Amino acid sequence: MTKKLSFSYSKMGMYQECPQKYKFRYVHMLPEQPKYYFAFGSALHEVMEYIYNPLNPTFPTLPEALSFFKKHWDATSFDQKGYASMEKEALGYEEGTRIITAYYGKHGDNFERPLSVEMKSTLDTDGLSLMSILDRIDYLGGGRVRILDYKTGKTVHREPDQLLMYQKMAESSPSVLHLVQQADPSVKQVRVERLSFYHLPTLQELSFERGSDKEMYVFWQKVLGVADAIRAGRFAPAPEENKCRWCDYRNICPVFTGKEYDGPSGWGAKIPNVPSPSAQTACAAEPKLPPAKTDEEALSEKIDRLGALLREEKQLRTQIVQTMEKLNRKRHFGTGFSAELTQKKRRTFADAPKTVELLRNLKLLNKTLVPTQSTIAALLDDASVPEDAKEKLRALCKEESEPDLQITEAA
Repeated sequence: MTKKLSFSYSKMGMYQECPQKYKFRYVHMLPEQPKYYFAFGSALHEVMEYIYNPLNPTFPTLPEALSFFKKHWDATSFDQKGYASMEKEALGYEEGTRIITAYYGKHGDNFERPLSVEMKSTLDTDGLSLMSILDRIDYLGGGRVRILDYKTGKTVHREPDQLLMYQKMAESSPSVLHLVQQADPSVKQVRVERLSFYHLPTLQELSFERGSDKEMYVFWQKVLGVADAIRAGRFAPAPEENKCRWCDYRNICPVFTGKEYDGPSGWGAKIPNVPSPSAQTACAAEPKLPPAKTDEEALSEKIDRLGALLREEKQLRTQIVQTMEKLNRKRHFGTGFSAELTQKKRRTFADAPKTVELLRNLKLLNKTLVPTQSTIAALLDDASVPEDAKEKLRALCKEESEPDLQITEAA
């Protein structure tokens, strides 16, 4: 019998980021360096598990929660956590204390006991052995549950694959069904009613609709595609400047060494057309660049790229506005940017000949240079235009509100 492939959302994400990185981590079993943001997130997850542990007879007090956090935090040194210095670790501890205190300030008077916390859920299906940790499951009755995932990064945003993986696990895993049946023996099928991310630094909860049958089908085909690629041993590197710069495996990656890594026992054969380490010393082991393009080739490429980006921008703006309006959101955050949705006025003049004739009679035609919708509309805000003239223009003007989306980079 073929051994089932051990799989999870995080493994899938790493393979999609870079198949070669996946190979280093899960085939060669080479650990990554500690990261301070993982240590920080782990510590706060431990505190949430401590607060909501269903086995506790009562909820802990704020001093008890802070004491638990300190004990967990002090169990490892700053470098084991991935902090660059003790000073930076101290700032992390202060931020964690602030978050826990603020959390108690908002929720301390109305804690509700969940169905489970930090539940390790498993599912064997389609040749996969899936594993997922569900931060918190709340029972809503009638077999319906809410899955809540705590986030501790700078920002939080919808991660469709993660949400759909949670839904798949919660609705298909026998261990989750067994858990729900302990609370309600009549339940035959678990249904995820709500999927939520709780951003601890800002105390904001973002809830999302369950995935449709079509979304689940497309997602699962993606999962199976990634699993098939892993089984087939397709681990080609996917180098990108920002990814490679911070990668823990850079010093053994064939992109930079020119050789395939075969494990601690040795190195494989030289990879053709990849620079050797000696050829890269002068450029800090950066990947070899392709031959330079001519100015005309580069210009044509940039024009095409800009055109494609502008087309994609228009599509993305429309999709973002539609989704924000659907979710009744005025502001939302990505990982590095934020979006703010307001309404702006749009003025149009449907009867162009009549409008131009009015401008001529009011001796305002020369103010527009070329009478377009925007230049005529600008006259309504021009302080030098008499108010009675503006009133006549307004009579020909149709004024509507339209969405105005502003995208700004996070500080």
